[in-house]
Amino acid sequence: MPQDNNACANPMLLEWVKEWWDTARERNTKGVTTYKHAYDSLKACPIVFEHPASLQQLKGFGPKLCERLTDKLKEHCEENGLPMPLHPSKKRGTASKLARALNEAAGDGDDDEEAARPPKKARKVKPYVPNYRTGAYALVLALSMQEENAPVGMTKADLIDTAQQYCDTSFTAPPDPTKFYTAWASMKTLSQKELVYERGRPLKRYALTDEGWEVAKRIRALAAANGEVIVDPNVVRRASPPAANRPAAVPQGNAPRAVAQPILDDDDDDDNDKEIPQSQLSEFKDVVADGNPVADDSALPVFTPIRLAPGTFTVELVLDVREVRAKTDRDYMQDELTKRGVKPIMRALELGDALWVAKCTQPGWLSRVGAEGDEVVLDWIVERKRLDDLIGSIKDGRFHEQKFRLRRSGINNVVYIVEDIAMDSTHFSKYEEAVQSAVASIQVVNGYFLKRTQMMDETIRYLVSMTNMLKKVYESKPLHVIPTAVITAKNYLPLLRQAREKTPSVSHYVSYPAFASLASKSDLMTLRDVYLKMLMCTRGVTGEKALEMQKVWKTPYDFVKAYERLTGTAEEVKNQKINLVSDRLNHLVGRKKILKGVSHKIAKVWGDA
Repeated sequence: MPQDNNACANPMLLEWVKEWWDTARERNTKGVTTYKHAYDSLKACPIVFEHPASLQQLKGFGPKLCERLTDKLKEHCEENGLPMPLHPSKKRGTASKLARALNEAAGDGDDDEEAARPPKKARKVKPYVPNYRTGAYALVLALSMQEENAPVGMTKADLIDTAQQYCDTSFTAPPDPTKFYTAWASMKTLSQKELVYERGRPLKRYALTDEGWEVAKRIRALAAANGEVIVDPNVVRRASPPAANRPAAVPQGNAPRAVAQPILDDDDDDDNDKEIPQSQLSEFKDVVADGNPVADDSALPVFTPIRLAPGTFTVELVLDVREVRAKTDRDYMQDELTKRGVKPIMRALELGDALWVAKCTQPGWLSRVGAEGDEVVLDWIVERKRLDDLIGSIKDGRFHEQKFRLRRSGINNVVYIVEDIAMDSTHFSKYEEAVQSAVASIQVVNGYFLKRTQMMDETIRYLVSMTNMLKKVYESKPLHVIPTAVITAKNYLPLLRQAREKTPSVSHYVSYPAFASLASKSDLMTLRDVYLKMLMCTRGVTGEKALEMQKVWKTPYDFVKAYERLTGTAEEVKNQKINLVSDRLNHLVGRKKILKGVSHKIAKVWGDA
């Protein structure tokens, strides 16, 4: 035994740890660091340990290493005819028995009290049941479709095909393309719990063990209690999910309420990756004329709405063609929606990422009565933002510009979907406050309905739920459409406002070509719109601040002239330019208030300060 080991309080144990450390270094295994920490802490410890189990209080000693030392000590005791030291827990038990015996001999009355104490209840092990609609839940349920004593199991392809309908995540595509795990990863958990076994090479087949069949029976019992209908001993059909798992209901009315609720390729960042014919993007730009400014409501045209009777149209989901999961998986969203019974109309949308239209069952009828095309845009639109893209849009100003265009669309019910994804905590912490402010702004300032989802699969389920809900709402009542001939870019919003004020119980809509023309990003924008967008290009100028500035300086010309009219020495003029906006709007409070730092940035752009 090495001399330095003799200086240790536990030289024999230290020698064994040293042997294993040397072996790990020779083989270059991962245990080198663990054994080194264990060796150093044991060598420095002055306490004598009778049993290796007591070593767990030292750094580097875990249950496995202590168990290995215990086995080694047993061999040593057997070889040398020595008694094996008692385990610390057994020693405590022996000491307590001895104490009770001494108490009884001494006539201590505490033994009656001890006898009167009820024994501790054994902890019940909760039977394993996978969470509802997880990968494990779906796999067990799918495997239980075959006969209990079937001689062969199910192949992976057949199993995935059967299980997918019972799972909320995909078995083939990970929810985040930067990750590799799909719902199929749950098969490893089931195998480790010995609920599923596999057989066959090279084509594996999977089947439930006896314990797996017990879990399947528990799942079926819970499924029946939660609304799952057992059609036949080996077939389960989903009726309705339990209340806790149903998608959140979408509030009705003109002002959607907010609800409290990691990488995919984004729609905006990915726009240029997929070629879209220019004719498709500009097809409807000339449908609606620019028109003249509307002085007051008396200048608005009088019209008789086109009436679409129930049964003459169907409600359809329109999805932007740039809504893709990844550059190499562009059809994922479309395919998953179709699998769930909602076949979307794919189109390059001028505004938003998804909307709903009433599609006439009789082609050409709408065109004959005063509106273009065969579709009418309903009062719902979706803007989808992945969390990392939301941060990007806040940084480059797209966030405010998109909200501004959504407000100009005339659609009352705007649904803002924010998909939470896994992000580097250090990076996210820099923008966490900005994200919280943006989310609050969406709900409080803009009055949009906010829906937070965990992944694209949850967004897809929400769109399916929305589509089914809107079918029930709209397909049973008539729709009133504004003739396109009376609409201009200047009178559209005042016309909608007047119609809603005169007949609040009746909603008015426009054809899809007219809507696309009005929502065009580049055309049909008033000078005021362009001016506001120009102001918002300066970092720190939000939509609210830009509106307040536009109230004071009506046009870009007025704003530039305001800087040019300043007089005094060069230094005085420079200071006046820097403080022009902040001093002129110093009466504003809250989110509209413009600080001197932002005023200085504005002066650099507009006043050459």
